[in-house]
Amino acid sequence: MRSAGIWPTTSTATCGCRTSSSSPASSWPAWSRSSRCWRAEVTTLAHAIRDAAARLPGDEARLEAELLLAHALQRPRSWFYAHAGDVLEPDDARTFEALLRRRDHGEPVAQIVGHRGFWSLDLAVTADTLIPRPETELLVELALEHLPAEQMGQVLDLGTGTGAIALAIASERPLVDMTAVDLSNAALDVARANAADAGLPLRLLQGSWFAPVAGEVFRMVVSNPPYIAEGDPHLLQGDLRFEPRSALASGPDGLDAIRRIVADAPAHLLPGGWLLIEHGYDQGNAVRGLFTAAGFHRVATARDLEGRERVTMGRHDG
Repeated sequence: MRSAGIWPTTSTATCGCRTSSSSPASSWPAWSRSSRCWRAEVTTLAHAIRDAAARLPGDEARLEAELLLAHALQRPRSWFYAHAGDVLEPDDARTFEALLRRRDHGEPVAQIVGHRGFWSLDLAVTADTLIPRPETELLVELALEHLPAEQMGQVLDLGTGTGAIALAIASERPLVDMTAVDLSNAALDVARANAADAGLPLRLLQGSWFAPVAGEVFRMVVSNPPYIAEGDPHLLQGDLRFEPRSALASGPDGLDAIRRIVADAPAHLLPGGWLLIEHGYDQGNAVRGLFTAAGFHRVATARDLEGRERVTMGRHDG
């Protein structure tokens, strides 16, 4: 990579194409629509990001372009602010193009770059885990509201995946002992690595829901279980195609896992303990009914930033 200076009137694209122009570099397109190749010699990082963002769909196109280019260059995104005028070298351009093609085919950016930000953490992500999403931070916020910082206690995270929820809580409540359960050993390996990278203690257990903690009770149980209906066409679209189906879908109405968790939770909660579950935007009424039927009190549903019902909670009074 080098700083932009005097620009050549002839550029050689990374695919071998040659084009001529007497225009200054700032007016040259970084992307050749006809040959679909990067003209690396005349492409600054700023232009590469701009043109990649125009190519990518969605509201987060520029963010995705920056993340992919940062991954190609093995640099943090913040590095671009001081180096926007640097030239994208041919090898880096080819790497960037390969990443963009993967995104073109629908592969999630988090899986392409291998990590995703959540809360204050940067978490490793693989094809074996659900990608942490911003709306799940609401579950963390609500959990923290019911966990005073000065109090000790045991908290259980069911279906931990990357460990996102458990580690976010642990990062804010150091006196709490976190236990995290997942059916997938591969997912637990990712959670274990994330805990080590964050320097946070996390007890990890393999098994289905409450089975690994038989006979144990907790001050709080949290979960972001699968809650999409098995036949939902969205499972075949977008990022969801690349995520583990077992972490997404649960029965014909999407509520099988939630039914089991809510029904079994009272036996694993201390008197006054809380259960918090993330669910689909249209499942609030059904989930509140499950909480009430299981004997929970102070049942309520919180809405996410989009105004959609997202997390239902209830207290077990014993």
